[in-house]
Amino acid sequence: MVDYNMLSSQVRALTADVPYLIANLSNLSALLWQTLPDLNWVGFYRKEGEKLVLYPFQGKPACIEIPVGKGVCGTAVLENKTRRVPDVHAFPGHIACDSASNSELVIPLRKDGTLWGVLDMDSPTPGRFTEADQAGLEAVAAAIEEIL
Repeated sequence: MVDYNMLSSQVRALTADVPYLIANLSNLSALLWQTLPDLNWVGFYRKEGEKLVLYPFQGKPACIEIPVGKGVCGTAVLENKTRRVPDVHAFPGHIACDSASNSELVIPLRKDGTLWGVLDMDSPTPGRFTEADQAGLEAVAAAIEEIL
């Protein structure tokens, strides 16, 4: 069981007084990769116009651009809300950057109230992300938003 309060504290400690966004996001993707079990990808996409652009991540090579409204990430941005998908193959318009992914959790990130991008997590296990994971990771995302 992941201690999401501790993980949020680790996010804050790791990024305290570090002014370099890319370095921080790189370290945070590594922290999440090492802390969260059963992931095959974790990382960030930044919203630029009507697309999401790949930012720091851990895992296999990923899609570089995702149109807003397409796939789980683009839908989370379009709807401006977290998307927890237990079976990505049943998700209309799913973009298979890694065919080993079976479930996904995407959390929008905001800077000064404006959508900045997303935190994206994929797992090879169907139904990997629970409601408790979603709530805990939304708290982690709130800690991440503090450094955007």
